Amino acid sequence: MTNIQFISKTVATAVLNIQNTVQLLEEDCTIPFISRYRKDKTGNLDEVQIEQIAKLQKEYEVIVKRKETIVKSIEEQKSLSPELKQKIQQSFDLQELEDFYLPYKKKKKTRADVARENGLEPLAIIIMAQNNVDVDFMVKKYLNDKVPNKDQALQGARDIIAEWINENSYVRKQLRRLFQRKATITTKVVKAKKDDEKAQKFDQYFNWSESLAKTPSHRLLAMLRAENEGFIKFKVEVDSNDAYDIIDELVLKVQNKTTPHVQLAIEDSYKRLLNPAISNEALQEAKAKADANSIQVFANNLGQLLLSPPLGEKRILAIDPGFRSGCKVVCLDEKGDLLYNENIYPHAPQNETTMAMKKIRSMVNAYQIDAISIGNGTASRETEFFIKKIAFDKPVQVFIVSEAGASVYSASKIAREEFPNYDVTVRGSVSIGRRLSDPLAELVKIDPKSIGVGQYQHDVDQTKLKEELDNTVIRCVNSVGININTASKHLLSYVSGIGEKLAENIVQYRTENGPFEDRKQLKKVPRLGEKAYQQGAAFIRISNGKNPLDNSAVHPEAYAIVEKMAKDLKLSVNDLIANKEKTAVIKPENYITSEIGLLGLKDIIKELEKPGLDPRKSAKVFEFDPNVKTIKDLKNGMILPGIVNNITNFGCFVDLGIKESGLVHISQLKAGFVSDVNEVVKLHQHVQVKVTEVDEERKRIQLTMVITH
Repeated sequence: MTNIQFISKTVATAVLNIQNTVQLLEEDCTIPFISRYRKDKTGNLDEVQIEQIAKLQKEYEVIVKRKETIVKSIEEQKSLSPELKQKIQQSFDLQELEDFYLPYKKKKKTRADVARENGLEPLAIIIMAQNNVDVDFMVKKYLNDKVPNKDQALQGARDIIAEWINENSYVRKQLRRLFQRKATITTKVVKAKKDDEKAQKFDQYFNWSESLAKTPSHRLLAMLRAENEGFIKFKVEVDSNDAYDIIDELVLKVQNKTTPHVQLAIEDSYKRLLNPAISNEALQEAKAKADANSIQVFANNLGQLLLSPPLGEKRILAIDPGFRSGCKVVCLDEKGDLLYNENIYPHAPQNETTMAMKKIRSMVNAYQIDAISIGNGTASRETEFFIKKIAFDKPVQVFIVSEAGASVYSASKIAREEFPNYDVTVRGSVSIGRRLSDPLAELVKIDPKSIGVGQYQHDVDQTKLKEELDNTVIRCVNSVGININTASKHLLSYVSGIGEKLAENIVQYRTENGPFEDRKQLKKVPRLGEKAYQQGAAFIRISNGKNPLDNSAVHPEAYAIVEKMAKDLKLSVNDLIANKEKTAVIKPENYITSEIGLLGLKDIIKELEKPGLDPRKSAKVFEFDPNVKTIKDLKNGMILPGIVNNITNFGCFVDLGIKESGLVHISQLKAGFVSDVNEVVKLHQHVQVKVTEVDEERKRIQLTMVITH
């Protein structure tokens, strides 16, 4: 099977599209570049499909490499028969390949190895042949100093047979199918830990049983965490009679004097070897699926968060609220640069409200502030009420902003490099302000796991999580495009084809030579060659540059085509841009080249209509219910405004403007069955919810959805 055939089994598209995509990937083209600028070659595959092809290509390469290793190892043992070699060559299932390799795999000395050393393999062969022989008579031939009696001889022979059954690839395959269909998870509480305060959040799993195949990902991960923390014992099992029936059918040929010995070997093989191995495999397979599910939820949430509506280039006063330690206030200019910082103490115990009001009013006037950004942590609502009492000389918008991850950023190397002369409190406040003006530019500086929009992110495969989250960040950054003259080094590093080192070189070049005036200048950046330029140029923006196309998503390789379009319409390129009346009459089929086909040309015309358009919406002020300040203010039946602040497989969490978020279970999102929470709500969506249950002691709020906006 070729790599293209292997990928075609999973990806539903023409073979030519897969071939071209694999070729582009082998040429070191990035996924954003392929998706956006090679649509004619890929048949308009999107980034998710291209990522899937890239993953399957890697998977194919891993399988091929593993096959080569297995064949070489068995050959070295002089045990590779033509039949086995053919089986290995035809298989593209890693589990099956490992089954083929199992009898030849180096392992610790087993009971079967000891029996072989004691000369008992011929006896095992006789018993396994299941001819009607007198076993008690035959066994006498195999007694010796190491095997003094017939019971030990028969046990040794059965040990060898048990290992053969365990290494039978067909037996393992059939048992896997049984576990996939019928395995159950059973949990029992560890009595010594039952009353532990931390164990109480897992109390529903103290005595639990359900089908492994039907267990939702969040529940499986929760049970595994409970087991890891020592609160429960966890088992994956099937009815042993079903398992024995499968093995009996495959191993037992007849009923005669050898049968009791074969049956004992089957029982031993299943209990000691097969059941532990296959049940662990089934659990790992279920865990891998749960990981993939959880990682996808996290990636979806992260993508929505990164593409949250920006306020844009405004002067912002940002507040990291607090009680005893006061509120840290910073003033930022349109580019997010720090202008001023100060502490105010409007709340208890200091209660310097009047002085704090005067200071805020003075800062708003002195630094021509357009909007105020308040972190949503401790004292957030109290700070919001305090700010709204101030009579400003001009309208000032007030926003509550998620401060998740701000403390992580403030202590990071990136923050120290940006603000070497300021402490963590100032850096955290700056982050709260910047994530209002441009969430994408600010949040890419923070480890995604610290942003708090996933489920069980610390329990899943960390390598796969990082890979998926990095892909999500890259996808978001490149879908928006970045201003090369204002972007941070960290933001630049996610641009297609750039990476960390070239991002540093771009910032250094910008510092030494001033703002970029056109995209061609990128070629002057040290170590930024033709390939990096091809992959990244169209994802950077230069506003008010020499060429108006440099502030659009049109790739430099298509500039000549746009110039020809403009010339044919007797216009300048500048006059063609944003001229919908003129772009509407362009016939793309007249401009097809060997590199850019109809799909690419339609994209170019669409971009010319609205060049450099930010796909994100604009930030809007949101008002929480002013009468709800703590969980104590909530009553059943209340209908409240809220903001979706996390999405999981089992529902969404809604910020009501208090410390605790409320849960809208998936069954309460709307009338009828909901299979995917993302079909109904998105992160940061404004909603109205009804309070159905409040548990003050456990800090839990149950909600039902009323309206989604």
